[in-house]
Amino acid sequence: MNLSYVHGYSEREARRLEDQAATLAELLHSDSIFPDGDRVLEAGCGVGSQTMLIARMNPATSFTAIDISEDSLRQAERDFSQLDLANVRFQKADVFSLPFDENAFDHVFACYLLEHLRRPEEALHNLARVLRPGGTITVIEGDHGSVYFHPDSEEARMAIQCQIILQAEAGGNALIGRELYPLLVRAGYRNVTVSPRMVYVDDSKPALVDGFTINTFTTMIEGVKGAALERRLIDAATFDKGIRDLYRTAEPGGTFCYTFFKAKAIK
Repeated sequence: MNLSYVHGYSEREARRLEDQAATLAELLHSDSIFPDGDRVLEAGCGVGSQTMLIARMNPATSFTAIDISEDSLRQAERDFSQLDLANVRFQKADVFSLPFDENAFDHVFACYLLEHLRRPEEALHNLARVLRPGGTITVIEGDHGSVYFHPDSEEARMAIQCQIILQAEAGGNALIGRELYPLLVRAGYRNVTVSPRMVYVDDSKPALVDGFTINTFTTMIEGVKGAALERRLIDAATFDKGIRDLYRTAEPGGTFCYTFFKAKAIK
């Protein structure tokens, strides 16, 4: 598994992930419902931002949440220790070397995992091994190529492109949302369906302005400045103007739009 994580494992990144999860909970997870008593493997749980949401929605379902980062798992366990939830077990594991028996789970859930992997199709094959016949897989990914905003800005698009390039160089794919259908089909899953989940933000939606435009997306792009300058992908003045222009989309009269993709399939 590729250990390079272009966003970093900082405390600021953990807060960004929590903001993103809370802001988009209804959009992404209103239909993340599993039968009581079933066993769900969450692959790539990170600091547990998504885990917290789906575990609360499915209190009678058993979750095993795995990640390769010990630091992320420690934070997830600390956060969950403060909650009245007893249906989640955290475990360190690599999606390319899963320590589970065949058919061990009824469902697999993976949110923002494939975008960070060099071999996403192989990961999906591995997850199928531990999924029982007839079990389901749910995959959620974004796609940075789906971004558009007003006022438009060439510098903002250049700053976003830096993040796309850096993630590709780290072995990931910030455009993977559009590829979920063919990836799952090639990995052998059946009845693959993909639904776009669009986030549209204007100043009539202050919670989304803060939670998504500013604290999720712009904060993420802002966080790659050092790496982008080091790689000479952009100059500092252009990057800074791009960030200012992204913040401008969060001001009165600005708009911002981004599309996530949620795929479901059966083994």
